[in-house]
Amino acid sequence: MPTEVILPKVDMDMATGQISRWFAGEGARVKKGDVLFEIETDKAAMEIDAPASGTLRNVTGRERVDIPVGEPVAWIYADDEVYAAETAQNKAPISPQVGEMSAKPTEGGAVPPTFQSVTPALPGISPPRGEISRSPGPARATPLARRLAREANLDLSAIVGSGPRGRVVRADVEAAVTAKGSPTLEQPTADMASPVPAEAPPAPAAPKPMSDDQVLKLFAEGSYELVPHDNMRKTIARRLVEAKSTIPHFYLTLDCELDALLALRTQLNAAAPVKKTDKGEVPAYKLSVNDMVIKAFAVALMAVPDANASWTDSAMVKHKHADVGVAVSIPGGLITPIIRHADEKTLSTISNEMKDLASRARSRKLKPEEYQGGTTAVSNLGMFGIKDFAAVINPPHATILAIGAGEQRAVVKNGEIKIANVMSVTLSTDHRAVDGALGAELLGAFKRMIENPMGMLV
Repeated sequence: MPTEVILPKVDMDMATGQISRWFAGEGARVKKGDVLFEIETDKAAMEIDAPASGTLRNVTGRERVDIPVGEPVAWIYADDEVYAAETAQNKAPISPQVGEMSAKPTEGGAVPPTFQSVTPALPGISPPRGEISRSPGPARATPLARRLAREANLDLSAIVGSGPRGRVVRADVEAAVTAKGSPTLEQPTADMASPVPAEAPPAPAAPKPMSDDQVLKLFAEGSYELVPHDNMRKTIARRLVEAKSTIPHFYLTLDCELDALLALRTQLNAAAPVKKTDKGEVPAYKLSVNDMVIKAFAVALMAVPDANASWTDSAMVKHKHADVGVAVSIPGGLITPIIRHADEKTLSTISNEMKDLASRARSRKLKPEEYQGGTTAVSNLGMFGIKDFAAVINPPHATILAIGAGEQRAVVKNGEIKIANVMSVTLSTDHRAVDGALGAELLGAFKRMIENPMGMLV
């Protein structure tokens, strides 16, 4: 039977993806392992290989269109399989609203899924018996839709779903209730409603963000340009709202003197061995302040292991290594590639690995395992002259360290005013996992490592 080619899930947060380009077209001969298409998620662009050898048929996945994860985008027919031409309707890359979808190719015909047109019906109600055939088995529906249908005493299999792959969603059940003439869901009738004391004040309404129309009415028509959100910006917005609304952020700030670190950095870079490349001889590494910050924070986390944790409702997750994510600005947003086991790596290894990750992040060529997970993160805006700031924690992390610019400041030492290079750092913690005292201990360990950087070499 032909092999189904689906849009794969390459990110744990991924619900939809876009095909940025196809490398093979309808009727093309492909071999297993050949690159079929490039998929673009909110964080990276990845090449997807052919799962089998044969002829590519029914290429329904269009470029630059949101496609649900798991949706078929093409089929591959082996040499001994007969291709059954599909109708124009079957080639349209949409999820069926009504009709029958075969979950797998039939053993006899071995053809891709086809959808059967039916007579239009009332909203949310299936056509009369005999006008539509359905696959045996339970109807596809969301858990909420199942509960609402059960409460309304509705036959779920008689409701036509409007969700992906014909899945029944809440709106479908509510439409079915309206068409049936039943009371509106989640609004109990008078005899079912619990009595409410007359003196009870009404519950305050949850704050709602301004609608698009409300925002646009504040500006003169023609004075702006609307730029639709891409998947990356939508995901960033969703995760930031999630982080700020579910994580109790707590902030700690202190200053670190950099003179000893800058001197060691200069000394180590001067001692870097030379290697031959296509561009000639270049140093084997070139340390940055950020490379040393990553190492110092990783060592500090191992010195204060209780702070190297993640919060879950049932238990505290204590990490055995420091996997440090580093915020990298890319066109349209940011991404956080991870230096795994940073506590065990040398400064030169961290430096070279960070340069490679940052380069591939900007071209959106990172693999999911290179930016998913991690135990903490570092965000550095010092290169922009920012003195200090507070970063938003990236779940499931419990900490993130915000690095400000190093600058010369007057400091008092032994009763005398001296000039020193100083940078301000702010630690954001999830107060459920890392409270104030523990966060202060972690930040103190980081400060000691920055001001006594020889500890990074042992």
